[in-house]
Amino acid sequence: MTIAIAEMYVQGVSTRKVTKIVEELCGLEVTSTQVSRAAAELDEQLDAWRNRPLGEITYLILDARYEKVRIDGTVVSCALLTAIGVGPDGKRSILGCSVALSEAEVHWRQFLESLRARGMLGVSLVISDDHSGLRAAREAVLPGVPWQRCQFHVMQNAMAHVPKMAMKAEVAADLRRVFDADDAAEAQRRIQDVVARYRKAAPQLADWIEANLPEALTVLRVPAGHRRRLRTTNGLERLNKEIKRRTRVATIFPNEASLLRLASAVLSEISDDWETERAYLTMEAR
Repeated sequence: MTIAIAEMYVQGVSTRKVTKIVEELCGLEVTSTQVSRAAAELDEQLDAWRNRPLGEITYLILDARYEKVRIDGTVVSCALLTAIGVGPDGKRSILGCSVALSEAEVHWRQFLESLRARGMLGVSLVISDDHSGLRAAREAVLPGVPWQRCQFHVMQNAMAHVPKMAMKAEVAADLRRVFDADDAAEAQRRIQDVVARYRKAAPQLADWIEANLPEALTVLRVPAGHRRRLRTTNGLERLNKEIKRRTRVATIFPNEASLLRLASAVLSEISDDWETERAYLTMEAR
């Protein structure tokens, strides 16, 4: 009964509704104190999950989403930081999550340092968007680890530098050809072709492509069989959509702890499912 009450609490069901559901289903009365106690027990389980020991992680995928939280009487957008890891066995898991006031370097650094403190090692590639706070934290905590800038976000960023709406489809097609190159040398040749094509018609776009596109091609260093799933953060984006589906009930969280509770419950459940499924990547893939 405690777990059932806690799960309803996590999913945003009010104390009044919890009481009514339990009374109708079980003929039992439930007080707000019992609901709070059940939530506290669940918090212990989720805290243990967030702080469980880690080990070797080959690929690390990082992202954040925002939720409305009431802090000191004011509703603010808080960042939910999340990390996915793919181990040497090719299986993925959700390494952890954290709630912070923003994606500032200090918050990402604390989160990454907590992963390392729990035993994360062996990371050979980090995949993320190009957020300045995350970039600085990544370079500080994981110096020298190659970084793959999410190609989906790069495509979106590039569109902001296209001077005419009519050019966007053409530019997108050109960038996709670069992303689809078989190796780094061919990718670089295609970048030069694209830059030359837009040098006169869209000089700012040409400069942006030349400076930024190489960061989205680090994935060409990994086995070809891994690239499709490591070229973007889309796998984590799907996780964020699942979290959003569950957080719609709450709309505005009363505090940071309530957001962390719900996110941890959703993510730990998904991670458990992943770890019992077949490998996400075939690690001997070439």
